[in-house]
Amino acid sequence: MPTDSNSAHDYRVLLLAPTRRDARATQELLRRANVSCASCEGAQSMAAQLAAGAGALLLTDAVFSDAHFDQLLTGLSHQPPWSDVPVLLLCHTVPPTTVSARVLDSLRNATVLERPASARTLLSSVQAALRARARQYQLREQIEALRASEQALRDADRRKDSFLATLAHELRNPLAPIRTAAQILGSQRLEPQQLHWAQQVIQRQVAHMALLLDDLLDIARITQGKLELKMERVRLTEIVDAAVETARPLLDSKHHQLTVTLPSEQLVLQTDPVRLSQILSNLLTNAAKYTDPAGHIELSGGVQNDTLWLSVKDDGIGIAPEALTRIFDMFSQIDSASVRAERGLGIGLALVKGLLELHGGTIEATSEGLGQGSKFTVHVPLVASTATQKRASGADAPPLATAGRRVMVADDNTDAAEALAMLLELAGHEVRVAHGGRAALAIAQTFRPDVALLDIGMPDLSGYEVAKELRRLSWGAGICLVALTGWGRDDDRQRAMVAGFDRHLTKPIDAGALEALLAKETEASARIRRTAVSEVNTSGAD
Repeated sequence: MPTDSNSAHDYRVLLLAPTRRDARATQELLRRANVSCASCEGAQSMAAQLAAGAGALLLTDAVFSDAHFDQLLTGLSHQPPWSDVPVLLLCHTVPPTTVSARVLDSLRNATVLERPASARTLLSSVQAALRARARQYQLREQIEALRASEQALRDADRRKDSFLATLAHELRNPLAPIRTAAQILGSQRLEPQQLHWAQQVIQRQVAHMALLLDDLLDIARITQGKLELKMERVRLTEIVDAAVETARPLLDSKHHQLTVTLPSEQLVLQTDPVRLSQILSNLLTNAAKYTDPAGHIELSGGVQNDTLWLSVKDDGIGIAPEALTRIFDMFSQIDSASVRAERGLGIGLALVKGLLELHGGTIEATSEGLGQGSKFTVHVPLVASTATQKRASGADAPPLATAGRRVMVADDNTDAAEALAMLLELAGHEVRVAHGGRAALAIAQTFRPDVALLDIGMPDLSGYEVAKELRRLSWGAGICLVALTGWGRDDDRQRAMVAGFDRHLTKPIDAGALEALLAKETEASARIRRTAVSEVNTSGAD
C-alpha cells in the first residue's frame, strides 16, 4: 500500500454506507486488505473529512437523497489542480437512472459499480482507485518541487541582480578618486606634496579594486575545487600582522580601536600564510564596516585540544537571529545594515568559510541580536610546532638590482601600453610599444627584446598566437614571454603555458612584482632556457 509522509489521511477511504451493518462489513473487508477506512455519518460529514484528505470516496446512490449532498459536491469541485479524488459509486441500476446520470456529470472522476458488488470486485476497484490517487500525489510532489525550484531560481536571480549592482557600486567607488587624482596630476601648478598625495590615492584605490577581483577569482576557484593551499612554516604573529596591516586603512578611517590578544608562546604553524591572513583580514574588514565610527574591535586567539581558535569581536550593529543561518551563503547581505555600513559584494564571509574548509577548519558566528555586536570564531586543526625559529624567507632580503633590459609591451589598449612603458623606462629599461599582435611581431624582429609583455585579448592576433609565432623563430626561445590579461583562472594560466609563455600576470599589474620578475630574468637564465630548448630540439631531430 502506498504511503505519503505529508498526511496520514492521504490514502484513507471515506465510506458512506446506507446502514451501519453495511459500513461495518465494508470496513472489515478493507481492514483485512490493509486499507485505511473512515466511516462517515452522512454527506456533510464526508465533505468535512474530505477537506482533511482522502484517497478515495466509497458511497452508494442512497447519498442522492441526503439533504447535504450539495456540500459534498462543492468539496469535490474545489480541489487543487493536481487533485481528482476517485469516487466509487454503487448504484442499483447500471447504467444509472436519469437522476443518477445528472449527478455523475458533476463528478470528475467517478467509477460506477453495480450494487450489490462482490467483495472481490469492490476490493479490486478500491485498490485501483488508490493507485490512481498515488499517481496524483506524485504529480503534486513534482509540482511542489518545481515551484520550490522556481522560487530558488527567483531568489538566486534576485541575489545575482543585487550582487551585480553592488559590484558596479564597489568598482565605481575607487574609480571616482582615481579620476580626480588623474586630473590633479594634469595640473601645471602641482606641488610635490600634491603629487605624492595623488600617487598614494591611485595606488590605494587600484589595490582595493584588485582585492575585489581577487576575491571573486578565489571564490570561483574554491567552487570549482581548483584552489590549492601553499603550506609552509610561519609564525602566527606574522599572519596576524599581515591581516591587521591589510585592514588598517579602514580601521583608521573609521577611528576604531583594535585590541589584539594572542597566545603568549611564539606559535609556529604549518599553514598557507597568505590564505590564513586573508581569512583574518576579511573578518577584521567585515567588523570595521559594520561597526559605527569609534567602535571597539578585538582580535584574540588561543590553543585548545590541538586546535587553534581565533575570534574577531566587535560592538557594531549585530546580526538578527534569522540572519545567522545564512550569513555565510554566497552574496549574502545584512539587509538592516545597508544604511549604516559600506555594503560589500556579499562574498567575504563565503570566501572565509571556503578557505577554512580547505584548511580543515570551521567558522561560527554569534550575536545577541541587532545593536549588540557580533563575534566570528574560526577553528583550525593545529598541524604546527611551537619552535621559535623564524621561517626562511626572502622577505627581509634586499631587493635585487635589475639591470636595464630590452622590454617590448604589446597591448591594443593605448593608455595601458603607454603607461606601462613609461613605468619601465623610469626604472631604466629600454622599451618598445606595439598596439596589436602583428605590430608586436614586426617590432620583435628588429628590437629582439629580452622580455615581451603581451596582452592576450588583442584583436588582430591574440597574445597566444604572438607567443607561438615568437617561439618558432630561431632566436625566440630566449625571450621571456609574460602574459598580461584580466583573466586569472587556473585554466587561463595553463593555456598561457601551453602557448609558450613563461609567466602569467593578471591586470592590474603590481609594479613591484613586475620589477622582481625582470630582476630574475637575467641573461644567464635566458642562456639556460635557450640551451634547454636546443637540447629538446636536438633530441627530437634524432
